[in-house]
Parts: sequence; structure tokens; C-alpha cells
Amino acid sequence: MRLISRYNLSMKIALATAIAAFSLDDDLAPLADALRKAGAEVEILAWDDFSVSWKRFDKVVLRSTWDYTERLPEFLSWCERAATQTELLNTADVVKWNTDKHYLADLAKKKCPVVESVFIEPGQAADKFPDYAEFVVKPAVGAGSRDTQRYLAKDRAAAIAHTKKLLDQKRSVLVQPYLADVDTKGETALIFFKGIFSHAIRKGPLLQLDEGPTSHLFAPEAITAREPSGEELEVAHKVLAAMPFTSLAYARVDLLPSSQGPMLLELELTEPSLFFEHAPGSAERFAASLLSD
Repeated sequence: MRLISRYNLSMKIALATAIAAFSLDDDLAPLADALRKAGAEVEILAWDDFSVSWKRFDKVVLRSTWDYTERLPEFLSWCERAATQTELLNTADVVKWNTDKHYLADLAKKKCPVVESVFIEPGQAADKFPDYAEFVVKPAVGAGSRDTQRYLAKDRAAAIAHTKKLLDQKRSVLVQPYLADVDTKGETALIFFKGIFSHAIRKGPLLQLDEGPTSHLFAPEAITAREPSGEELEVAHKVLAAMPFTSLAYARVDLLPSSQGPMLLELELTEPSLFFEHAPGSAERFAASLLSD
């Protein structure tokens, strides 16, 4: 009882999702349960439900708003409006910065170990990327591996066609070398609540050769619990320290193994899965973090 009394028991919290993600987000139920057990009132609502009065809530926590990539201006406008009515987590400024992968260039300039990233903008040549032996083409605004594909050097013409298709849709494109160590070692995702490390998971290799981009809301993932190495923790902390923001309710740092050590693939600050089922007590830790001042 002493632990619970530290929190605001009358706090009202909304967990923001998307209509298409209600049944797909495995994190929603355990987080809602943990918050309710700690004394909060909780509702799970779609971010674009215009019948919702967000000012009813003390906090709105972005969770599985996974359709934002195809409606980004609308989503960012909603974030800004919601932030005038309640406390939005993470903040609208963080979301605006993080929903476009150009942030990787910002972090690289600050000497973070980032996977080499070549951006191609609408109006530029679709073949404006190095002759990688193996590489990945993806939209700069995207999630869940949608519109993302892995190529070999011999498939460069197909990759250029993929890039051109995205550019013709007025979408910026990101091309990165494929780091083959992920095929045997997997990807490590480290999860932080208010800057404090909570847990980590391993993702199996996601992108297969000769397999087109997923047509689903997100590509299926093979997830297991993982204990991060000291070097991975060091890189994750370096990345978080390099951000232009000082306070984050949550963050997920996705790292790939390489011969140069762990490299940042993505920094997830908007709607990352947090994989509570693979880390006992993690939903309770996040709930406690959200309810504490």
C-alpha cells in the first residue's frame, strides 16, 4: 500500500491506438491492467475518433497508432491539438522529429554509431545510392517494414524501380547497407522508461531476399527475451543522450550487430511495441513511471 500511495490514484489515462490495431497490440491489455491495479482510470481509444474529448484525461499515451505513416500530416495535427488539451506522451515535438527517419542523420552528426543512411528526396535521381553488395530500400516515413525490401547488388534495377515508385509518390527514400550479422545474431531492442533501462528483446531477421514488402499493418516478428551486452547498453545511452529532447516517457533503441560494434537501426519514440510479455514486471514498471511525477 505504501508503494501505491506514491501515485495519483485519481489520474485518468488514455492509451491511444488505431482502429486497425485494437486486436493486434499485445501491449494494450497488460498496460491497462497494470495502470488500473495501481489506481488509475484507463480507456483505450483510437487517436482519430472525433467523438473523444481528450481534455477528459490527465495523460494521453501514444501506443499503437500504427496507421500514422499514411496520414502523417493529419496525425501530427492531432498530436498538436491533443497536446493543448492534455499531457501527450511522448510530446508532439518528439513525435514530429521521430516520425521521419531523417532523424538518423541528426544522430550521425552527433557521432552516434548509426547504420549508414543515404536519403533520396523527391525530384532527385532514383539511382543516387552506392553500389552496396546487399542493401535495404525503405520510405523515410514508414513503420512495420511496410514498403521496405532487401536487395542484392544484382537486383539494383529492381531497387531503383522501388525507389522511383516511392519518389513518384512524393516520399523521401532511405537506402542502407544490409548488415548480414543480423541473420545469425538478430536485432536487439532496448526499452527505457523515463531514461531508465527496463528490458530488452531479440528480434529475428525480418527482411528476406526475394520477398516483397509486407501488405499488413506490420510484418510478423520472431521475438525472444534478451540480456543486452554492456556495449549495447552504452550505445543506447549514447543515442538517448544525443537527442534534442531531455524528457521521454518511453523509448526503444533498436540496434544491429556489426563488425564495428552495435549500430543504431532505429530510435522508436512514437508508437513502439514494448514487448511486456517477454519481460515480467515491465508493464508494472511502465505504469509506475507514468503515474509518478
